[in-house]
Amino acid sequence: MLEKVFDSWDVPVRDRVDGWREMLTLAPAPDLMAIDSFVDFQASLRAAHLGGTQVFAHAYPSLRTWRTAKMIRRDDPELYSVALVLRGQQEIGQARRNTTPGIGNMVMYSSRKPYEMQVKADDGTAAALVAQVPRALLPLSADKLDRLLVTRLPGREGIGALVVNFLTHLATDAGPYRPADGVRLGTVLLDLLTAMLAHHLEDDSQVPPESRERTLVLQIKRFLHQHLGDPRLSADSIAAAHHISTRHLHRLFQSHGHTVAAWIRSQRLEHARRDLTDPALAYHPIHAIAARWGFTHGAAFSRTFRAAYGLTPQDYRHHAHLSLGANRQRACHFTPTTPTMQLPEDGRKKS
Repeated sequence: MLEKVFDSWDVPVRDRVDGWREMLTLAPAPDLMAIDSFVDFQASLRAAHLGGTQVFAHAYPSLRTWRTAKMIRRDDPELYSVALVLRGQQEIGQARRNTTPGIGNMVMYSSRKPYEMQVKADDGTAAALVAQVPRALLPLSADKLDRLLVTRLPGREGIGALVVNFLTHLATDAGPYRPADGVRLGTVLLDLLTAMLAHHLEDDSQVPPESRERTLVLQIKRFLHQHLGDPRLSADSIAAAHHISTRHLHRLFQSHGHTVAAWIRSQRLEHARRDLTDPALAYHPIHAIAARWGFTHGAAFSRTFRAAYGLTPQDYRHHAHLSLGANRQRACHFTPTTPTMQLPEDGRKKS
């Protein structure tokens, strides 16, 4: 999903620092930079434009970046950035506050106020994912949003975990996307960020109802994925866990073209299908795989699986493993047509 913008391995060693610094000056909200060491500078940037929002994946060595009042007066795109720390230690100061969010957590800062960020990459490079959102797109007032500047936003539970999961999926998913998908994903990201920020402000009054509903559906689906194996899962228990009525739950799913039961069944079947094709689970009984995903009756599972995939679970597993074996056999008999690169005795590639 994210496309490469800069990779130090593509640049001559002597030009890497200048190349990275130049890229920072071309950003919507430029930074200044100082680094601890010019030796073996390694950094990369990937980006995705999702309608009005953008997502960046950074990797860099120990460094310091800052944005000055003079730079803001010269040009300010009025952006809020929400950074998710993936690796290393990152400390940021803005609006007379300082915080070190820690790995797996987030922090928000604004292009409208001077800030300074200190990054320490103890081993290799530090890394972060950053979502940039124009202030005009967030339905919360700037005064309220500024209360959250440079505060730690937990990313391991609740809505914060939804934001983290969404960002990391964007960064790791290499599947094909159409241009219109970017706009839709931008809407989802905006909904999630709005819900998370409103949660920390304890103020849902400015969040549009449609945004609240889309976020609630994402929360419910995450809950369902975590409990697919529980045979007691029901519309009543799901609604109770999210403090809504069962009728409201059904309406939410119907507005997305599903019934609650059909969505749960399709997800359970898909997970069972994956397990049946997994060589590591080849000797697991089919009834055990079915039970793992909430199917308590083997015969009913077999009928439902056959209706969905056209084969019984046993036949599906048999054909999948035959196909996998044939592919492995072809790979073993493949003869490369290009010469194999030879390594000198010291283990380095010849130029």
